[in-house]
Amino acid sequence: MTGPRDEEGLDPESWDAMRALGHRMVDDMMGYLEQVRDRPAWQPVPDSAKAALDRPLPRLPEGAEQAYADFVTHVLPYPLGNIHPRFWGWVIGTGTPLGALAEMLGATMNPNVGGGDHGANYVERQVLEWCRELFGFPAGASGILVSGGSMANLVGLAVARNEVAGYDVRRLGVAAAPAPFTLYGSAEMHSSVQKAVELLGFGSEALRLAPVNAAFEVDVEALERMIAEDRAAGRRPLCIIGNAGTVNTGAIDDLARLADIAARERLWYHVDGAFGSLAVLDPELAPRLAGMERADSLAFDLHKWLYVPYEAGCTLVRRAAAHRDTFSLTPGYLAHAERGAAGGELWFSDYGIQLSRGFRALKVWMSFKEHGIDRYARLVRQNVDQARYLERLVENSPALELLAPVPLNIVCFRYRGALRDEAAIDALNRELLMQVHERGIAVPSNATLHGRFAIRVAITNHRSRREDFDLLVREVEAIGRELETRPAGAP
Repeated sequence: MTGPRDEEGLDPESWDAMRALGHRMVDDMMGYLEQVRDRPAWQPVPDSAKAALDRPLPRLPEGAEQAYADFVTHVLPYPLGNIHPRFWGWVIGTGTPLGALAEMLGATMNPNVGGGDHGANYVERQVLEWCRELFGFPAGASGILVSGGSMANLVGLAVARNEVAGYDVRRLGVAAAPAPFTLYGSAEMHSSVQKAVELLGFGSEALRLAPVNAAFEVDVEALERMIAEDRAAGRRPLCIIGNAGTVNTGAIDDLARLADIAARERLWYHVDGAFGSLAVLDPELAPRLAGMERADSLAFDLHKWLYVPYEAGCTLVRRAAAHRDTFSLTPGYLAHAERGAAGGELWFSDYGIQLSRGFRALKVWMSFKEHGIDRYARLVRQNVDQARYLERLVENSPALELLAPVPLNIVCFRYRGALRDEAAIDALNRELLMQVHERGIAVPSNATLHGRFAIRVAITNHRSRREDFDLLVREVEAIGRELETRPAGAP
């Protein structure tokens, strides 16, 4: 008689060996973080590593030791660089050691935080309650953790569409609208807003981009005129989107005036606060954000200015019923129960797109508990003070030029030297930025402001020190002089 085929699983043959490898991984990663300042801010991935990461599908086991060795050799030395003290590119946070360990803990439990009665759900509910408290949203407001600001904007605008449309959008779709919908914000809005508008079926032409003033803040009067003109033309204004920290310069719109207009016009008020909303933690900066607490929905990232490891974004929604009505869909196989594993009063699958959701709340919960929110407030202030320090360095340099105000944590500048031709200045600064990256000095990014190429330093880095900004300015000046005096046509 033939017996059943031997059954197998994926647990290690030797728990002692796996435990030893795990201990080595933790030791290696803590050392990697501890010594981060000693490495280049960025270095290119060599061809050898690219070749090692372009192999056929493994059919036979190579083992955990080999998998880790390949990671250490071909992946670990070539990061984007955002854990480095001189990484100021885009708006990317740095993470923390405990946040990294929390990821391991969450992955070990490996829950699906879509719903059910288990500890991870209660952790996320606690995190959302803390976020509601931070931003002054009312008791009973709703929320959900998402991958980041792009998804957070999509969630908020989806609720706006369904709540303000005036008919059953979920059943009939946007094609049934009696008039074309329109949404309003500034020309400095993040591109994720346009993506959300397109995905929600409005079409990019529905997004009205108002001009900005000299401080890159929305021109409120122009926005009001757009709303009036659209109403007169038979369109259906739906939503106003305010910026709590624009991506290019950190500009903050007049959020209180936008809230007033939204209330008067009976429009949804969404605030994109991806990173700048967290300035509310600092008492000196908080008044600049007055009106944000009146938003119907607020999008922000915890992995940016709260330094939580990627991914961790959030949407808060003032009216929980509107939030739930936008996403709730409960077929029989997802039926909620009063008891057992399928019990629990809060199912996050009712408040977002995902049914399968990781335990991203754990790293937020543990990080808040480790440091306390007052420490985060001091770090936000520290980054803003560092931006103002860099602003002064730029203003005091005869070779550099500031290209935008510095309301928060972003400094946009360029090397000018003795050059006067704008095309030549742009070309020099493009090359200068690449050399700053490739020499491993630092990682700023870039922005285009009034048609001019800017080196953009966005500071959401708890490891940065003032000496790092001194070094940046010295090196930018030195490389700028090299490029300025290089003979025409020289490589």
